[in-house]
Amino acid sequence: MTASRVLVLNSGSSSVKYQLLDMHDSSKLAVGLVERIGEETSRLVHTPLSGAGAEKRERTGRIADHDAALKAVAEELAHDGLGLDSPELAAIGHRVVHGGLRFSEPTVITDEVLAEVERLVPVAPLHNPANITGIRTAQALRPDLPQVAVFDTAFHTTMPESAARYAIDVETADVHRIRRYGFHGTSHAYVSRRTAALLGKDPSEVNVIVLHLGNGASASAVAGGRCVDTSMGLTPLEGLVMGTRSGDIDPAVTFHLKRVAGMSADEIDELLNKRSGLVGLCGDNDMREIRRRIDEGDERARLAFDIYIHRLKKYIGAYYAVLGRVDAIAFTAGVGENAAPVREAAVAGLEELGLAVDADLNAIRSDEPRIISPNYARVAVAVVPTDEELEIARQTFALVGAISEAPHDAAHA
Repeated sequence: MTASRVLVLNSGSSSVKYQLLDMHDSSKLAVGLVERIGEETSRLVHTPLSGAGAEKRERTGRIADHDAALKAVAEELAHDGLGLDSPELAAIGHRVVHGGLRFSEPTVITDEVLAEVERLVPVAPLHNPANITGIRTAQALRPDLPQVAVFDTAFHTTMPESAARYAIDVETADVHRIRRYGFHGTSHAYVSRRTAALLGKDPSEVNVIVLHLGNGASASAVAGGRCVDTSMGLTPLEGLVMGTRSGDIDPAVTFHLKRVAGMSADEIDELLNKRSGLVGLCGDNDMREIRRRIDEGDERARLAFDIYIHRLKKYIGAYYAVLGRVDAIAFTAGVGENAAPVREAAVAGLEELGLAVDADLNAIRSDEPRIISPNYARVAVAVVPTDEELEIARQTFALVGAISEAPHDAAHA
């Protein structure tokens, strides 16, 4: 296959993030973001990363919908000689948040695949509709080009039933598809593999606890390259304390709020997803601001940080028990990669588990994967920058290449 470029699209409800990559060498040719789609204050920021004199460009003004957004993206790419009509474009890869149990691998998008993604909207009401809109718009722009869905949930489909099932009536759970699906799977897959490489080992030889700490946050236990447990569940609400989400909470809190506070299901949903977590505890969901407030003696910020770390430590301990043997703990995403105090606090007091952080190594800022634990530590503590777009591009390109290289009769079997 001569075409080697992949356009990666991550379509949100009012935004589109994109990257164009050349899979010959995994280089990024352009990156960008369209935000506030449908508003008068829409903005497109486009950064070409190849060619002489490449400079970031920005356009503002109303971008009515996703169709207009992708057309604007196509114009920016064409300006750099990277247009969507290029014969070098092999495929478009789409991030799709929820694939349920059916999709455990990257999948070429067909009408049947789209219908199944639509059927999953009730368990991913904030994400799947936007993903579907992005797919349909891209299909209209390039109907001849392979479109591939890479699912956030796919990496977690290897969880055993003992980890994936909730302890509720089985028939009710099955009818309504209630189980732990997990999210951030593309990141967990990428980071667990990079961590194994950092240790000089094959992923099949390594047990890793991955801590994806951003505004959304999740942990996973990865045994020999396969996810065996993860903190997010039916939705991305379960698990760690996050920027605006509560994470784990007694389910009866929802009944209490309905009966005592008279709150509706929608109001409770908004509370737990948008007005909880760090922002609910102290009014800020930016870890940098929280640390600044702590340094100034702010007790609410200190308590929010302590609750965040307490939950994180609980999951480290739990997944250590699940795995039995841990070779590495990997911190990733915005907070995990940049907040040294979070990494230090998360493993403090866990020396008996073989965990420690070297203060000097932990203080170094770098875009490269690195180990921050001292040589004597039994378990490596690593910082591994995630790259979900590269992972999506790799999976997309591998799938399209495998299909194009398959014998004609096998491809149509």
